[in-house]
Amino acid sequence: MTPSQHRTKPSRRHFMLASAAVALVGAAGYGVASWPGGTEEAHDGAGTDSAQEIPLVSSESVMQIVAHPDDDLFFMNPDTGHSVRSGRPMTSVYVTSGEADGVNAPGRASVGHPMPPADRPQYAEARQNGIRAAYAQMATGDKTSPWTRTSIPTTGGGTAELDTLQAHPQINLVWIQLREAREMYKDVAHSLRGLWNGQTPSLEPFLASGTPAQPISYTKDQLVDALVGLMQRFRPTHIRTLDPTPAREGVRHQIIDHQDHVFSARFAQAALQKYAALSGHPNFTVQTYLGYNTSYLPHTLDKAGADAKAETVKTYAWMDPKDNYCGSPAGCGDRKVSNRPYGNNWAQSIRYSRANSTSWLQPGEDGSLWAFGVLDQKLAVWHKPSGTNDTWAAPKLLAADGLLDGGLTSVRLPDGRIAVFGTCTHLGRGADYRREIVTTVQQRPGGDFGPFRPLGSPPQSGASVLSDLSAPAPAVDGSGRLAVFVRGGDLRLYQIEQDAKGKWSGWSDLGGTGLHGDPAATTDSAGRIHVVAATPKSVLTWAQSTPGAPLSARPRQSGLPATTVSGLSARADGDGVRVFFRKPDSGAVQTAVLDGSGRPVVLDLGGVGGYGAVGLCGPAIAGRGPDGTLGTTLIGGGTPRWTTAQLLISGAPAGVRTGSDGFLTVLGLDAKLYWARASDADAPKWRLAPG
Repeated sequence: MTPSQHRTKPSRRHFMLASAAVALVGAAGYGVASWPGGTEEAHDGAGTDSAQEIPLVSSESVMQIVAHPDDDLFFMNPDTGHSVRSGRPMTSVYVTSGEADGVNAPGRASVGHPMPPADRPQYAEARQNGIRAAYAQMATGDKTSPWTRTSIPTTGGGTAELDTLQAHPQINLVWIQLREAREMYKDVAHSLRGLWNGQTPSLEPFLASGTPAQPISYTKDQLVDALVGLMQRFRPTHIRTLDPTPAREGVRHQIIDHQDHVFSARFAQAALQKYAALSGHPNFTVQTYLGYNTSYLPHTLDKAGADAKAETVKTYAWMDPKDNYCGSPAGCGDRKVSNRPYGNNWAQSIRYSRANSTSWLQPGEDGSLWAFGVLDQKLAVWHKPSGTNDTWAAPKLLAADGLLDGGLTSVRLPDGRIAVFGTCTHLGRGADYRREIVTTVQQRPGGDFGPFRPLGSPPQSGASVLSDLSAPAPAVDGSGRLAVFVRGGDLRLYQIEQDAKGKWSGWSDLGGTGLHGDPAATTDSAGRIHVVAATPKSVLTWAQSTPGAPLSARPRQSGLPATTVSGLSARADGDGVRVFFRKPDSGAVQTAVLDGSGRPVVLDLGGVGGYGAVGLCGPAIAGRGPDGTLGTTLIGGGTPRWTTAQLLISGAPAGVRTGSDGFLTVLGLDAKLYWARASDADAPKWRLAPG
């Protein structure tokens, strides 16, 4: 973010879930997690067993690419802190200097409190000092833990500042230091947007005072090459950026995210496309995050999590300007943030804009398993044959015509083939930058997947709304008809369907207003499709009256309370659908059956929550806890016993039943597939598939 506007080590906490068989459960038990950088505290919930910790070895290397100092603290934390504390490599790249107006002070001048003079180089340095203090605090508990500051050449022909935390040298900060837009929305030529769209041939640097880097103006290709070179240097397996295609929000229905957020993410996409084409790099996944848009949505974190996140921001904000602990005349942090360390409802939430789907695992008709992810911006297909053989084949990669976004969904067709759906980004200037729905289908049951086919996008999701699209939600009804649902950039629901001859219809508008996150679709026991989509106040539903009939012309109010709007999971439950969702300001999971028979009964499943969607497989549940690690449990047989794995995950878990058993799968931040049998969810044996 720009200045016009964590966390000490948390207790190990585990969220609780249940099913229709469990009306209410108590608080979860807590276990001990030993990370390379230290041990988090242990707590036991009354009347429950302590959760077990399953050791896993992960080889992830995380890279965050953001526009301004503090974009990571406000919009990517607590994920940022989880990675910092994991002891695994972590690199944050800041594309601009974030120099703004150069005034390092909160609010406005008042009697007795005049504003300091503007000094952009010193303000940029103060923000760097604040970021170093915040990362040192997260990693060591000591904001004064020293850094080594050097200048490194970039592949783009310039130099950048590289800061390495001496106590944990796997933690690095890279400062490219280009000029920021200095305007949130206004179209100015000298900006990342102007550089991307060709309004300026190059963007000049704006160096912080005291930096060891040397100035250079970057062309568009040079900036892309500079980011590629950093990827080659640090070899990330997981990349985080802000959302390159935010939606319109608020009363005025306008794009509210900062233009530097959007275009730093697009430069990262272009660099990843070039990096993916090089040989010798590790596979990688990508996660994108909402920026300013999260201000309008219910909070995803509980109070303790939000307060801990804000504490990291306070370190960055240099709350006590009389304490010049960093020894810099520029100051030790960003005083613009000091009067608002929670931002504009930013510290209370973390929200993914992609890769929150839970339907990326499918059983074959022969009992085999098929898992789908996005590696290197391509479709990755893992296959496990049926029978007792626990061997998975290494993933096969299939490219689309464009960059495949995170967040795949899948469905099994009546003839036994599996169809995979996703969104694809086409890079370009202005309106030539666009996203669309794509699909690929097995050429025969159990066979290879054919080439991707584009399905376009709703016309209301074009350049005027920055091509914001949800993940597609496919479903097959009892008549064999395939339908796909997507939330458009105008926050309404759209449908496209395929007839018996394989011909696709055009996009039809199913209505709804203020939809957020990804819709979820499933088919009930009578073969009728149900679709659910969240708004900031509730959940809307659409349903068929009979298989083969059109969905209801208008959405129906579900009667559900507000949710965090990200991470709906749904499965058939008799003649209706059971929905799982997160409770605002808590993260605890709630569930209810929607069958049209009356106001649904919401079951609060207790525990201290987490964030993101939960994967479902019969009585087995898997999801991300408040410390970011993977938790699993079996439900329906008494008080659930949660087991956590020392594994930070990408996206959301998935689960399916096949034969007499079921399976759970997750993608780690190392871009590898982990799986476990659902019957072992009370003490899962997580195994690593080849990769």
